[in-house]
Amino acid sequence: MIGRYLPYLKKYRASCIFGALSKWFEALLELLVPLVMKNVIDIGVANADISYVLWGGALMLAMGAVGFGCAVFCQRSASIASQGFGTNVRNALFRHIDTLSYREIDRVGAASLVTRVANDVTQMQSAVAMTIRLVVRSPFIAAGSIILCLALDWRAGLVVTAASVLVALVLWIIMKKSVPYYTKNQKKLDRLTQITNENLEGARVVRAFANREKERARFDRAAEDMLENSIVIGKISAWLNPLTFAIVNFGVAVILLMSGYQVNDGRLTNGDIIAIINYMTQILNAMIVISNLVSLFTKANASMHRVSEVFDMRSCIEDGPGCEPDFQAPAIEMEGVSFSYAGTDQYSLRDITLAVGRGQTVGIIGGTGSGKSTLVNLLPRLYDASVGSVKIFGRDVRDYHLKELRFLFGVVPQNAALFSGTVRSNLFWGNDRATDEQFDEALKVACAYDFVYEKGGLDEKVAEGGKNFSGGQRQRLTIARAVAAKPEILILDDSCSALDFATDARVRANIAALKGMTTVIISQRASSIMNADTIFVLEDGKIVGSGRHGELYEHCPLYREICDSQTRAEG
Repeated sequence: MIGRYLPYLKKYRASCIFGALSKWFEALLELLVPLVMKNVIDIGVANADISYVLWGGALMLAMGAVGFGCAVFCQRSASIASQGFGTNVRNALFRHIDTLSYREIDRVGAASLVTRVANDVTQMQSAVAMTIRLVVRSPFIAAGSIILCLALDWRAGLVVTAASVLVALVLWIIMKKSVPYYTKNQKKLDRLTQITNENLEGARVVRAFANREKERARFDRAAEDMLENSIVIGKISAWLNPLTFAIVNFGVAVILLMSGYQVNDGRLTNGDIIAIINYMTQILNAMIVISNLVSLFTKANASMHRVSEVFDMRSCIEDGPGCEPDFQAPAIEMEGVSFSYAGTDQYSLRDITLAVGRGQTVGIIGGTGSGKSTLVNLLPRLYDASVGSVKIFGRDVRDYHLKELRFLFGVVPQNAALFSGTVRSNLFWGNDRATDEQFDEALKVACAYDFVYEKGGLDEKVAEGGKNFSGGQRQRLTIARAVAAKPEILILDDSCSALDFATDARVRANIAALKGMTTVIISQRASSIMNADTIFVLEDGKIVGSGRHGELYEHCPLYREICDSQTRAEG
């Protein structure tokens, strides 16, 4: 699995290689310091040779300075490589998520995807930095110290080796125990992120229903759940340092005991003892670093699997071979279409058959959950029909290139989604080659021209989500964005719900005046679709009536009930 991420480091091979080599050279110098110290004690101090002591001290200072320079170079290289790696993985992950259909995104969840792009990639990025900085150094220090201890005295070397093996065994057991909990922790973080997003996006709803305490309690439960899992991880990880210190310090005590007799017998010198103790200390420090690396790599491993899950997903909507639309054919055709969402066998749409001519205005009405939005989502292939076929201008939607198909549509969704920037940058989403005059025309069609120019014109700032505009203003701006694209088919998915009746009527009249455009209007208001060429009435995913307003009112009980209930409400 690690191999799939190596290409993201390809551009930073030099930083990885030379950064690791510089750290390796620093570790080599660190291993040589105890040997220099040994000679200073056994030759300089033993013989009262001050010049040798000063020379040895100067050599160790020089080695320390060179080692410091190597460490700084390695740190810089590791930062460049890890930051570049994280950026490359995030970009690739975001691009891949952008290829997924709604079905895959629904299955994973938006909150989880955000956590994977932000938090999980950061964990992997940290692992890359630590690999360059410490993975080369720490094992080399540990192995080098063991070898040099064996060279100085094989008995002490065996004690050092045994202590190192025991520490490695402890590290392996701790890692094996903690990995499942780190994986759980990331999932619990997903849940925490989801609750946070829901409360930030729905802050007005939470306060309007006076549910702040309830939502705080829900957040607290999720946080407590994550805390409990984190405490388990902490309890497992808490054994690392005490056990490694105990094993290494016990090894030091054994070495001191053994070496004392050998010094008395003349088989070891004072310098040998100090060098062995220094190497034991270096092993201890290396093992502590490795134990911390275990925690980091355990988190990174869990994160890597979560990121790989997203990369392994493939959109159930495959790009078509490409075809040319036949503008002489009906704009929209559905034949025996049924559809069910992921994770359920229950159909949201059942046996839908309809045809809409080019340039017609179509109204779709029905109760909440009747399948209105689901039906129009099938047209630009946001979802694929489970059964039956959907045709746009005489061609099955599966035959179009996705980009070509979606260029035929201008979609105004239920939720008026604007992006931070300016009014102009938002209108460019519809047509990136449009002129200001064309934008002005689109704003006039959407009855948005006056308030936009009262605020500051096309360069007026748009806050995140368009929060500096009212609900009705956001809806009109999204209509203008779709109209600016000059689409063949305009879909208005309950996009005038925040407008008063007069403004709604003016917007519909302006859209109706646009020549050659097929318009699909989804609305809860019968008055919004009353003048449509054809009206389809949906109930429980089925078409229960179709025709013009007069004949539907006469022959469709559900449509008549909707109209009468709204007339009474307005009265």
